[in-house]
Amino acid sequence: MPTTDIAPVWLRHVATDLQLQLPTDARDDWTARLHGLLDEVPYRGGLFAVHVWQAGTVLPLLAEGTREGEAAVFVAPEELHRAAAHGRTPSQDTWRTALTPMLLHLYDAAYDRAGAYTEAHTGARDYALVNGFSATEADGYGHEYAQLSSDANARACADAHAQALGPALARAYADDGCEAYADTFPAAQLRAVVRVLTERGGPAPAARLAEGLLSALATSRP
Repeated sequence: MPTTDIAPVWLRHVATDLQLQLPTDARDDWTARLHGLLDEVPYRGGLFAVHVWQAGTVLPLLAEGTREGEAAVFVAPEELHRAAAHGRTPSQDTWRTALTPMLLHLYDAAYDRAGAYTEAHTGARDYALVNGFSATEADGYGHEYAQLSSDANARACADAHAQALGPALARAYADDGCEAYADTFPAAQLRAVVRVLTERGGPAPAARLAEGLLSALATSRP
């Protein structure tokens, strides 16, 4: 476990997962810096560091590589996290309204379309071959099915995550609840973020997220 016992559960989970996302030769140094930081600056409680990290690192990185017009979904959540970090706690409904479009975008972008497409194409092609299609016809059928199914599954996956996470995150943020936030599986959310940033070809996404987390924790003085 790369964090001390005084760290909240959400931080232990996020730090453990984030450490594994780092290059092997950088993990020990980052973990030592995290230990030192937590020993020097006891965690102040609440979700202050989460808000600082989201507003200062996570959401700006996600917005950085979007196509024209898509970055708008990150503006409202970032503003709410900044407000919360300054002690102005938005309501649960306000959080949910802002988070839902962002979560839909995030999980749509994080969906493994390439893998899903390949699997669907192979299955549909083989089915067509067994049922008398020529190789060319079967291949075309496989591509058509894969296109339809992978897009539909990506939307369904994004909808499911937004419907589950939106209310849960909104409650945690509105109540400033560490345990409630830990129950939203923030490490899994982190993996989705890393996947999106990696797919876009951004430079060292895990390292940038890790440094941002340390910076957020450093500002969390009681």
